[in-house]
Amino acid sequence: MTTRTKNSSGKAVGPGLSLGSTASVPALLAKILGLGAVLGAAVSLTPLLLAGGEWAMLIGLWAGAAGLLAVYSTKRLVPLKYLLPGTLLLTVFVLLPILSTVQLSFTNSGDGTRGSKEDAVSTIVRNSVTQLPESRTFNLTVGTTGSVADGPFTFFLVEAPANGIFAGDEQGLRPLAGEDVTVDGGYVRGADGYQILTGKEVNAAGPKISGLTVPTDRGAIRAQGINRAFEGVQTLTYDAGTDSITDSVSGKVFTVQQFGDREYFADANGSKGFDQSWERNVGFANYVRLFTDPQVREALLGSFVWTLVFAVGSVATTFVVGLLLATALNDPRIRGLKLYRAVIIVPYAIPVFISFIVWQSFFNKDFGLINSMLGGAKIDWLGDPFLAKVAVLLTNLWVGFPYMFLIATGALQALPQDIAEAAKIDGASSWTTFTKVQFPLLLVAVAPLLVSSFAFNFNNFNVIQLVTGGGPFPASGGQIGATDILISGAYRIAFGGAGAEFGFASAISVVLFIVTAVLAGIQFRYTKALEDVR
Repeated sequence: MTTRTKNSSGKAVGPGLSLGSTASVPALLAKILGLGAVLGAAVSLTPLLLAGGEWAMLIGLWAGAAGLLAVYSTKRLVPLKYLLPGTLLLTVFVLLPILSTVQLSFTNSGDGTRGSKEDAVSTIVRNSVTQLPESRTFNLTVGTTGSVADGPFTFFLVEAPANGIFAGDEQGLRPLAGEDVTVDGGYVRGADGYQILTGKEVNAAGPKISGLTVPTDRGAIRAQGINRAFEGVQTLTYDAGTDSITDSVSGKVFTVQQFGDREYFADANGSKGFDQSWERNVGFANYVRLFTDPQVREALLGSFVWTLVFAVGSVATTFVVGLLLATALNDPRIRGLKLYRAVIIVPYAIPVFISFIVWQSFFNKDFGLINSMLGGAKIDWLGDPFLAKVAVLLTNLWVGFPYMFLIATGALQALPQDIAEAAKIDGASSWTTFTKVQFPLLLVAVAPLLVSSFAFNFNNFNVIQLVTGGGPFPASGGQIGATDILISGAYRIAFGGAGAEFGFASAISVVLFIVTAVLAGIQFRYTKALEDVR
């Protein structure tokens, strides 16, 4: 039986559905399931964000969920049904990463400063647990309810000779009954809900397990090796009122003192007492360092010049080669035309990671294909700064020209054929027809793609990292190599062997983003002149 809805005059207007919807049943079910999933995700993530104190993310989560529910639960607001998903995706995947990078650039975040001051103080105090002659000792077994590598970990302790059984974590120590665990040979071998780690697994997770302290009434318990633990006393105490740490053994008092862009607890003589620092806001210090530190400025200036050369050279060489091939194969009279085109785009079909690694082997000084083809030459392609840059450009040419071939072929085939025929009738040669008629029209279509290709190569991290690794590096030292462009230089600063500097690398990334945007804007402005070509 079919139901029909009526308008205000009482006339039937066609079949209808319950809930006042004019949509089909599958669409209505999809809407209910989708909105339910959004609400369920928001509810499930709320406790995690509350526990982590992520108030901004919590507000953003519920604002997005409320917007989706409000827009898609009604038949009105039709424009927002199309605009809201894109706006949310733009915010999550574009705006938030940019804002996070900008925020990080105003901090001293890096190795040794990844946590808060409270975390640093807690670590310093926990690590001061010292074993005394009268300290209790335990047979130790480590268990986890999570990952054997990352925890969270729990100590299962059997005290000798009293044979008391305990479980302990950062929250404290608690006694266990014999039926709660399985004990064999003086060690806990099993516990309900826990995975007991093997000696090898305990050794692999050593830094995390050795940093775990179990607070007790007498002090704290720490691991000693892979199967022993002791209860010691904390020799350091923190006084929040004076913001100082006191050593009860030596009597020294450590206060917060400035060392560069970091703060440490140091003694009265100005000597750092501990290695731990913490993340804090440093204002524009990273940007000031970027433009005033001579060593950094010179390295980044040279890297910036090479970045421009690399981006312009990559776009120019790939476009010229792609355009020449597209023009040569734009004649339908050529036999096997489809086969030729298929062969040309083969490099485009191969994953670029594979291409870069293969080309790196081609440039090997002793066994590379290129030196072998040159009669066994010993050219150090990747060891000489100039040749390494040539190697990068040649590799990028191989990877990039098929793309330019495709867009040039499409643009040529889209040009009106009668224009070329009219030029020939007027007596123009093939070269004049191409350079004076077809090429200007082709640029109208491909100019925006050339600008986007320039922006892509300006930040083309993969080819640098996989072909040269940024090298060769100067003999005098330094984190930035001869072939490092700005983005790979920022990566090396952030994750280099000398220690990560996330805040400083973020400042470089922000400047790089601004430079790229300005250059792209200038290019788009000049390409507007092509719009007048008719």
